[in-house]
Amino acid sequence: MVAGELSDISHVRVVPISPEHIDSFHSALDVVARERRYLTMLEATPLPETRDFVMAMIEKGNPQFVAVVGAEVVGWCDISRQFFPSHAHRGNLGMGVIPAFRGRGLGRRLIDATLRGAQEAGFRRIELDVYEHNTSAIALYEKVGFVREGVVRRAACIDNQFIDAISMALLFDETNQIGN
Repeated sequence: MVAGELSDISHVRVVPISPEHIDSFHSALDVVARERRYLTMLEATPLPETRDFVMAMIEKGNPQFVAVVGAEVVGWCDISRQFFPSHAHRGNLGMGVIPAFRGRGLGRRLIDATLRGAQEAGFRRIELDVYEHNTSAIALYEKVGFVREGVVRRAACIDNQFIDAISMALLFDETNQIGN
């Protein structure tokens, strides 16, 4: 990529994930996971498991969007519906953007598209846990209407260091900010 492409993200498309994105999504997921700062996983799951995850998301109608430059996935956002029927109105949000594309509004574009998809799919509550040191993600989540609900102490242990996480949730009937 040329330097101009990194500062201007207008050429980045945010689209629903499809099977042809899986290999590149797997690569982007692995890049972010190996940073060992933002995700629960420390490396991407094997490609067949990633493929199964994506195909199941598509089959279940769970919203999953990717940011693409050409055929390359540079970010993603997805919401997985809770399994139990009494919790089926709830979903867990996960997202990531590869380092070269951070800080330019791409996360906002991804989360807006995914939250709209969640509303259309009938979700009423979206939940997430975010590591307390990830202040830019926390600010983004608060901008789109997530509210802090608590702290999960010692939520993760990476490289022998405990990390607290902030539990956040968005209730669609309490916010009108989606896509604004």
